[in-house]
Order: sequence, then structure tokens, then C-alpha cells
Amino acid sequence: MEWPLSLLDTQIPFYIALSTMALVLLLSLSALFLESLRKIGCHHSLERSAGSDAFFEDPNSLKKVSCPSIFDRAEKYLSLVIPAFNEEHRLPGALVEMLGYLQQRAATDKFFTYEVIIVDDGSTDKTSKVAFEFVRKYKIDNVRVLLLGRNHGKGEAIKKGMLHSRGELLLMLDADGATKITDLEKLESQIYAFAETCRDGKSPAKSQADLRLKLPNIEASIFGSRAHLEKQAIATRKWYRNFLMKGFHLVVLLAAGPGIHDTQCGFKLFTRAAARKLFTNIRLKRWCFDVELVYLCKHLNIPMVEVSVNWTEIPGSKIRLTSIVHMLFELVLIRLGYGLGIWKIYT
Repeated sequence: MEWPLSLLDTQIPFYIALSTMALVLLLSLSALFLESLRKIGCHHSLERSAGSDAFFEDPNSLKKVSCPSIFDRAEKYLSLVIPAFNEEHRLPGALVEMLGYLQQRAATDKFFTYEVIIVDDGSTDKTSKVAFEFVRKYKIDNVRVLLLGRNHGKGEAIKKGMLHSRGELLLMLDADGATKITDLEKLESQIYAFAETCRDGKSPAKSQADLRLKLPNIEASIFGSRAHLEKQAIATRKWYRNFLMKGFHLVVLLAAGPGIHDTQCGFKLFTRAAARKLFTNIRLKRWCFDVELVYLCKHLNIPMVEVSVNWTEIPGSKIRLTSIVHMLFELVLIRLGYGLGIWKIYT
């Protein structure tokens, strides 16, 4: 069947216009991604070359305490880094539980020294006021508050806390207390398993004290995981949330590759040597910095282990539909930034 010439004449311009619009849209999206990659790369280069002028405030003496650097020698056994954005209601209960546990361990183990770093990510409520009350009670040597001034994102808050920590081991955990602090010991045991197999030309370690001496030379990342709870969660969640979860896992697999099933659990432990490499390289500031950590561990040859932890859903989640869109955008940035060589990995 032949189309009338007049009909073809009217359709051809339409398809040309449609194709032109699609091409313009594609080029615009490509330009958007490339510009985002360029800006993130430039900002990261400036951060690496600039000195830090951050400090902790001591409400007991009204003095400013200079922030240490991840490149300094460790002064504590453990640093807890807690990102907090508008957490005035959930933070106090979590801190009471954490500090009770830490004090109990410190009382029975003279080598167990700790610090808690609360990173206020530009909160607009009374989060900083709540945090400083704990500084007053437990003193600035044990509890510190880092104020970022404006909201940057969870990834940036954790990065800042890690880069200004003093621990030989560094634990990131959420301000809601969804994961029990006692599960730290599960992650610690994996660190010591690495220490036990570490070959340094010396005699085998005979005690935990001997193993602790090896920690400065060990690179390891231990990821808390809720994967064992997935079947129960699938049975109770709405179908569309399960669909989104499966889709997100697939995109993560494409962006970072296999290795860690639950990248988004906010309970992760790093040796100081591993944290030094990871958090001086990390670029993403919000939701998918966890996925970038997995990518960096693989390319920096930092061993990763996934450990099941106890987890309870706490009301007050800040994930919205727009957050999911932003996650997908960041996953594409990871793939393009590193895949095209625009983002360099420093060793």
C-alpha cells in the first residue's frame, strides 16, 4: 500500500522534529552528567590539596579543639562516627545506649579507649544542642561534635568524621540506633581474623594484645548486613517497595559489581589504614557513597567481609521518592566517573 504524498509530506517533518528533540534531550543529559562529574572531580582535588580549618567546640571550657587528621597516628582504639541531620528526638536514646556499652567495655579493658564523633550535617532543629549536652557530660576527649554549617549529605558527614578521627578502628553507624552497638564485636572479630593471618615476618600472635599491635598495618573493611532479614522484609513490605529494592540491587550490581549484598546498611567498620585510603578518595556526598566504598575497596584491593547484624526499623526514615531518583543518578555517576577515568583513585 502506498501512502499518499500529502500524508508523507506532513509526517516527515513531525518525525524529524521528534528525532531532533530526542537527540537534544540525550545530549543535554550527557552534558549534565559530564558537568556533574567535572565539578565533583574539581571539588575533590581542591579538598585533597587544602588544609583543614575544622575544629571541635568544648562547651565546658569554651575553647576550640583542633581537629586531628586521619594521617596522624591513632590516639584511641575506637572511633564512632555518627552522621546526624535533624535527629534531636532519635539521637539521645541511641547515644545513651552506645555510651553505656563503651563505658562498660572501657571499665573492663584498659586498652579499650574510644571517642564518639557526632557530625551535625546542617540540622535545623536542636540536634547540636542535644549533642553538646553529651559533650558536657562525657567530656570532649570522649564525645565530640563537628558542625558542618549546612546540609551536605550523609556521605559527606561520615567522610568529615572519618578524616578527623583518632581511632585505630573506625565505626560508622546511624543516629537512630537501628543496629545494636553490641554487634560491633562481630565486626571486630573479623578484623582480628585478618590480623591473625597477616604475615609480617614476626612470631605468630599469642593474644589479642599482640593482634592489636598489627592493626596499624592492616587494611580491612567489614560491612554490617541485613541480608539475612530480607525474606521476612519481603513478606511484610508492599509489592512496589520490593520491586524498587530488587531494581536498586540490580543497578548497584551494574555500578559496583558483586561482593556485598547489602551495601546500604549504616553499620561499617574500617581499620585506620583502610579508612585513610577510602575516605580521601570518596566523592559522593549523599545516598550512594556506600556503593562507592565497595567500588573503591575492590580497586584499592582492600579486603571486604559482610557480617550479619541485628537491625530494627526505627520510625523517621528520611528516604523519599526523590531520594531514589538521586540514588540512581549517583550510581550512574560512579559508573561514568571511574569508568571514563574522570575520577582518579589515589593510593
